[in-house]
Amino acid sequence: MTADPRQAQAGCLGKVYLVGAGPGDPGLMTLKGKTLLECADVVLYDALVSPEILAMIGNQAEKIPAGKRRGHHSLPQAEITQLLIRKAQTYPVVVRLKGGDPFVFGRGAEEMEDLLQAGIPVEVVPGITAGIAALAYAGIPVTHRHYSSSVTFVTGHEPVGKYRPPINWQAIAEASETLVIYMGVHNLPHILAELAAAGKDPNTPIALVRWGTRPDQTELVGHLSTILAQMEVTQFEAPAIAVIGKVVDLHQRLAPPTGPIKSNRPIS
Repeated sequence: MTADPRQAQAGCLGKVYLVGAGPGDPGLMTLKGKTLLECADVVLYDALVSPEILAMIGNQAEKIPAGKRRGHHSLPQAEITQLLIRKAQTYPVVVRLKGGDPFVFGRGAEEMEDLLQAGIPVEVVPGITAGIAALAYAGIPVTHRHYSSSVTFVTGHEPVGKYRPPINWQAIAEASETLVIYMGVHNLPHILAELAAAGKDPNTPIALVRWGTRPDQTELVGHLSTILAQMEVTQFEAPAIAVIGKVVDLHQRLAPPTGPIKSNRPIS
């Protein structure tokens, strides 16, 4: 029987590519990432990767969902790593496809460490992170010469056990003019309370951007003192990026009148 030409030979390990899929718009996918999807043997992909990006995966590839959404995990993290190791022991090109950028709240560094410890070659292909792109599509720059010369990115997930140290909201509230919060919608009441306790002005502008860069992107703009009531009235839900600071005021002037230009199909 003729061996599969794509199969790694005994003793010859394949390579795992940690690829950032960007925030959703297929036009923001990097050329390197797109090329890897087209030639990959196996692709393990996250839940928030857009259907248009998934359509770039070659027909020959085995496609494995490995996403994590609140309360719904396709695969536990340890199982994802072990699966990557097994696939790399069999196939030459294994892609771990992550939303946004692998190293921005994406556990990419953790997976890379585990793979390297197992002797698996790894390469990182950065992606555009939603904390910049989604806001840009909403007409909100994270920095501006007259509004903000610094920006802080923080996860909105609260620590569980010893997974990571507690978030120092007091320090973060004072750290920079612009605060960008990932995955913070569910914990927003707690986050706003912490920022208020840290002395943040309740009239500080805030915007929530849902499904950033996608055709159904929506924004909700208000102030720290009003945004929770607005969310309840509009039934605004995750997934969304939150941005806090004076740069939010630019939304009215910079947001495209007909919405941002998006690529609704894969780039050929």
